[in-house]
Amino acid sequence: MIDDPFAEVLVRAVHFDLFTQILEGAVTFEEIGAGWFPLFFGLRGRAFDEFLTMACQAGIRQVVILASGLDCRAYRMRWPQGTSIYEIDQPEVIGWKQGVLADLGYTPAARHRSVGIDLRQDWPNALREAGFDTAQPTAWIVEGLLVGYLTPAAQNQILDTISSLSAPGSRIAADHFGGRHDVLAETLIDLHEKWHLRDPNVNLRSLTFPGVSKDPAVHLAKRGWLAHNAQIPDLFRVAGCTVPATTGFPATAEQMRFLTATRG
Repeated sequence: MIDDPFAEVLVRAVHFDLFTQILEGAVTFEEIGAGWFPLFFGLRGRAFDEFLTMACQAGIRQVVILASGLDCRAYRMRWPQGTSIYEIDQPEVIGWKQGVLADLGYTPAARHRSVGIDLRQDWPNALREAGFDTAQPTAWIVEGLLVGYLTPAAQNQILDTISSLSAPGSRIAADHFGGRHDVLAETLIDLHEKWHLRDPNVNLRSLTFPGVSKDPAVHLAKRGWLAHNAQIPDLFRVAGCTVPATTGFPATAEQMRFLTATRG
């Protein structure tokens, strides 16, 4: 589904005991109630990869990854000459990831700029100072950010800020649960009970906010974007796979939507 040679490298480096046990074969995803993880996150990751590939084929040469975390697309994907990739996340997160990869001899496959800043601060100005050109169309990656970790107001602010920075022809890809914040909360509570038994340091509670946010596709459409929500079966087709009769995903995960939008 997806080829990410850096995933194991970073999981081992971060010393998350539970996932290290999985890598060592001491524990399986099924045993911690997450047997659906590999297919689900592989499918989601593939969708974002395909989005970026298509954006580059359309001539976009500027990519911004919000809350990039351990994302290694700047390193593992093939980029057209002249592509600039901007990653935004907490300074300590970006610094740690770059340090691990540099120590192992890995270098980005495109012009790469890290913007270490909290998204609650003036990240647009920091992005421009890093070389971002508001006159050029941009491919925006908003992976795992709009699934319930933000308040409805904060989510709308992120989308409005992206809109203010986007030239015509820009594109956005994001995953979300159609405005239901409680979907992620339900999933995390179920996982917490199982994971905490094996690793007392795990705490998946209180990571989300209550309340219902607007569907980001609707919000963007009102701001001049042509937006579309794809569902799980659509992502299988995009990946060139037969849609299975059953995915094994929990009902909450089945509600995931993959948003793509283009600025007119």
